[in-house]
Amino acid sequence: MYSILLLTIHLCYNYPVSKMEKKKLKKITNKKIKKLNRLFKSHKLTYLRIARIGLVLTFTFNTLYIVGIHSSYLINNILKYISLGLAIISFLVFLVFLSLYFFKERDIILKTKRWWLNIISGLFCIGCCLFLSLLYGPNPAFRDWLVTTAMATMNHQYLCKMFYGDDEIADVLNANYILEPDEEMNTNLVDVVADKKKKKTFQYDEDNEYEVQMFKDHEEDEIYRLLRFTVNDQNAYLAVVYDPANVSVVVSKYALNSGEYVVNMAKRTNALIAVNGGRFIDPEWKSAGGNPDGVTITKGKVITDYPYGGGLGVIGFNQDNVLVLYKDKSAQELLDLGVRDCVTSLPFLIVNGNKAFTKGNGGYGYGARTAIGQRDDGVTLILVVDSNETRTNGASMKDLTDIFANYGAINAAALDGGTSTSMVENGKMISRPVNASLKHVTRPVATGIIVTAPPKEENEIELN
Repeated sequence: MYSILLLTIHLCYNYPVSKMEKKKLKKITNKKIKKLNRLFKSHKLTYLRIARIGLVLTFTFNTLYIVGIHSSYLINNILKYISLGLAIISFLVFLVFLSLYFFKERDIILKTKRWWLNIISGLFCIGCCLFLSLLYGPNPAFRDWLVTTAMATMNHQYLCKMFYGDDEIADVLNANYILEPDEEMNTNLVDVVADKKKKKTFQYDEDNEYEVQMFKDHEEDEIYRLLRFTVNDQNAYLAVVYDPANVSVVVSKYALNSGEYVVNMAKRTNALIAVNGGRFIDPEWKSAGGNPDGVTITKGKVITDYPYGGGLGVIGFNQDNVLVLYKDKSAQELLDLGVRDCVTSLPFLIVNGNKAFTKGNGGYGYGARTAIGQRDDGVTLILVVDSNETRTNGASMKDLTDIFANYGAINAAALDGGTSTSMVENGKMISRPVNASLKHVTRPVATGIIVTAPPKEENEIELN
């Protein structure tokens, strides 16, 4: 210990020593000096490690505290203040041991073999800052997307409630909404050929790229045409059905008990095109899909006649094959209006050629969508847009409205979306549904919209 003290005095203060002391210093071997060096290094490494742990814990508890300020869904008041206290303690530990680290011998070069721990710690702290800036930073884009997308689902609303309180969620929803046209639809605006023996020719503007896609090289026996494009980098499928008489509503064969997959509906009805239909009642969020919401009619037969509100409306076809959009109508009232097929969903996107007003992203976020519309010449448009693998992208209600307007629809409405969204062509699934587990799996639904081939006329039936 005396030798170590002499060496320390000599190194630190360059203090002159006697000959006897020099002799004692010479007795200190290189081995002892190396051992002393390792001791200093070991202490500095320990201080640095503790400081690093304190920094990581500071950012961790600080993140939990800030989340707890905004929402008590994930972090209640007790945990919030515990996180605050631990964040303060961790920060003090960080400061103390970082000071000790720099207070020690500065001429000792520290070469740690665990440099990757410093990188991981730094990336973790940066990640915490980025996470908090996304959730609560000045740019509301991520916050608006998260709240509107989560609140538009049945069983994922907790994803935004974990980070935002009820007031913040209400503020976001009030800044992102869709205002439907406040008018009764006029069925006289649609001209559908009633005489099936009279072939309808479609006039189109060659300078209109959307009409060219729908009508160029159209043949009389062409029942539908499938267009493919992308919306926000996600695949979209638009079925252009030339005769709306071929469009109808199908219900699950297990109606009122459980749903049926769209692909099975398509095979059972020999549908050329099939998509999911209206919303369904799912009180326990089991996605059983058996009980259609609101009013459901197929081929003039009433399946359900439940009261509906909350923006829901009836979407269907009347006996003249005109797409109809009604609010606050009972099943009997709809039958009296000549409705042959209908489901219940929301929102209405276009009514009588007037587009819905959308503020922000429309209040439903971005995701997989199914929708239906009709042009003034009777051509019916059935649209499906996929979501990405993580269900964080897709189409907004504004996107749907703009697409239908581009293709000339004067009436359009959204159907059920999310995991329900699917399109089947000739018995094969062509869309890419993604469920809550992020797997490419859809769910059984209560109703579907199908396109079938027209029945052959008597003079077209060959007799053996």
